[in-house]
Amino acid sequence: MNTEQSVETNCCESNCPVSTPEGNDSRKGQLKRTPFSKFKKINSHFKSPLQVLESAKVSPTEEVEELERRREQLDTEIAQLEAEGYRVEELEHHIDKLHEYNDIKDIGQSLLGRIAALRGTTTRDLYAHFGLELDD
Repeated sequence: MNTEQSVETNCCESNCPVSTPEGNDSRKGQLKRTPFSKFKKINSHFKSPLQVLESAKVSPTEEVEELERRREQLDTEIAQLEAEGYRVEELEHHIDKLHEYNDIKDIGQSLLGRIAALRGTTTRDLYAHFGLELDD
């Protein structure tokens, strides 16, 4: 089937035209994809939720200047942390340990959920039973 051709079928009961995307069809305004709907604005134009106001637009040079200021600020913060004795390798080690902790905690939560389901109780009751804090 040629992609430029319009495919049209008629509903027998309601006699309403339904079509697929059209190519060069002179009756373009006559056919609607959803011929009947209880919603009033079914054929309204799409409105993006991410609309930029004209006053919020920034020129590229201003944006570059702002990014350079932000970079200088971050470099200053990094230098301050290094002066206090912090190292990047230490940070990476802590991040790895946090990932490991979160994985273990997720497994523990899953096990508590399964035990609660088997016992027909809530996870909150199991926390009290095993002497765990709800913040754990």
